[in-house]
Amino acid sequence: MKLDLVYEATGVDWQAVSDTLRRVGMAYAEPAVHQRAFAASHTQVFAYRDGRMVGFARALSDGVYQAALYDVAVVPECQKQGIGRALVQALLARVAGCNVILYAAPGKEAFYHSLGFRRMKTGMALFRDPARMAERGFSE
Repeated sequence: MKLDLVYEATGVDWQAVSDTLRRVGMAYAEPAVHQRAFAASHTQVFAYRDGRMVGFARALSDGVYQAALYDVAVVPECQKQGIGRALVQALLARVAGCNVILYAAPGKEAFYHSLGFRRMKTGMALFRDPARMAERGFSE
């Protein structure tokens, strides 16, 4: 089946975005929150098969030398079919020349490693919900 990558959010079902993030165990919010976040991003990409959204991702960047990937998600029934790889490669092409950071969902580190990402020696985060931060394995 052919995979179509779309770089604009026209016609996106934001409830499906929220539901997909929930289904894959990632942070999710109300659909309107995701719509605002994607709109404010440097690059957004949505993957469709036969007209159905099967994945999405976004990048924040200054477009010069720094970027971060967020919300890389593929619906569970379509995982392990190269969709996540296509999404990440599409984002990386749009932020070429930039250092790129991300934090991976637990268990997905090998996937990102296969795309050239490496662990950082240092990294810190400040989350708005400290309990959720602890729940996800971030230490003090």
